[in-house]
Amino acid sequence: MERLEPPSRSGFCLEHESLNTMPQTDEFRNALESEAADYAVSLSTAALDGLSQYYELLQRWNSRVHLVAPCTPREFAMRHILESLILLKHLPPNAGIVEVGAGAGLPILPCLIVRPDLRAVLIEASKKKAVFLREALIHTGIHTGIHTGTAARASVIDERFESIVAPQFGFVTCRALERFEEMLPHLLEWAPGKATLLLFGGKRLETRIENAGFKLAAELIPHSKNRFLFVVNKP
Repeated sequence: MERLEPPSRSGFCLEHESLNTMPQTDEFRNALESEAADYAVSLSTAALDGLSQYYELLQRWNSRVHLVAPCTPREFAMRHILESLILLKHLPPNAGIVEVGAGAGLPILPCLIVRPDLRAVLIEASKKKAVFLREALIHTGIHTGIHTGTAARASVIDERFESIVAPQFGFVTCRALERFEEMLPHLLEWAPGKATLLLFGGKRLETRIENAGFKLAAELIPHSKNRFLFVVNKP
């Protein structure tokens, strides 16, 4: 199997690289600051720093491991980061959450950066994407506790979710699982009892959830006409 090494630049050091080394970072950061209120999100300077580090790391990896579709820094800030952060209002202090089909780490990595109290398990079947996720946890200080002085708060499992026992956390989220609608019944069955599922999708996904016999609350995502966060409480 190919050994995937982190992309590098001359003089690049994960722990000591300064922010704003990419021309797009200022635009990304400005968009976060100007649009956060529309998503009912408050971002500290430390959160903006961490999100900027994550953005730069993802841009370096994206050409080698397709993580997200190409977009402008402003689009990435709004469509990927701020949309991810709408989860926060649903997560109580010290919540544990499982992300299924984590991919680039959206929505959970931004949430972990902004909320140091959260714990998470990220499940991603792609070995290459799992390497990125582990690198992102270290680079942003989440895995090592660099920024908080605490123990690691997150881990990555590089398996298909249905092949492992669900971690016993109170929340499960999914934003971009391959064949999401097809896999939905398996995900609903797999999730721990009494868990709250926070699922991103459109009207078709809403219909599939209802047809599976689950009640839900649908929250329209800001600046969108047909994308929702569905809150599903499993009996």
